Amino acid sequence: MQNIVYFDLETQKSADEVGGWNNVRNMGMSCGVTYSTRRGSYHIYDEKHVSDLINELMRADLVVGFNNLRFDYEVLHGYSVMDLSQIPTLDMLVELQKILKHRLSLDTIANSTLGVEKTAEGLQAIQWFREGKLLEIAEYCCYDVKITRLVHEFGVNHRQLFYKNRFGNLVTVPVSW
Repeated sequence: MQNIVYFDLETQKSADEVGGWNNVRNMGMSCGVTYSTRRGSYHIYDEKHVSDLINELMRADLVVGFNNLRFDYEVLHGYSVMDLSQIPTLDMLVELQKILKHRLSLDTIANSTLGVEKTAEGLQAIQWFREGKLLEIAEYCCYDVKITRLVHEFGVNHRQLFYKNRFGNLVTVPVSW
C-alpha cells in the first residue's frame, strides 16, 4: 500500500516579524500535522518533535500539501540540513497555478469543490501560539490537513476541482493527479 502523507504546519511568527517572505525558515514551527494513508490517522507534532515530523515526510511515498514547497518545507529547512524539496511531493497550489496562471487559496478550492471552509487563518494561529493555545492550533491544523486530503481525493476520483472566478462563476479545473 502506497503511503501518502498529507501535511500542513503553522508558524510561531509572521513574515513581517522575520523580515519578509525571503526569511520563511526563521518563522519557527508551532505545530505540524500529518495524515498517513498507511497509518489511517493523524499525527500532531510540536516544535520539540520537528525531527520526527521530517522523518515521517522523508519516509512517505508521496507528500501532499498546499503551498508546502515554498512555505511549509522552507519553515522546516530552519530545523534541518536535509533538502526537503527532494521528497516526492504534490503541491496542489503549484499544480493549479501551472494550469490557471494565477494562485488560488485552499479555502477557495475547498469551498467551491466540497462546500467546506477553513476554520481560521494562519495569523490567528500565530496569535494562539502567543497565548499558549496549542490545542486550538492543533485542531485548526488538523482540519487544514483534512481539507487538503479531501480536495486531493476529490481531484483523484473526479479528475477536476472547482473554484469561483472574480465574477462569481463556478469554473472547472482539470487535474491529473
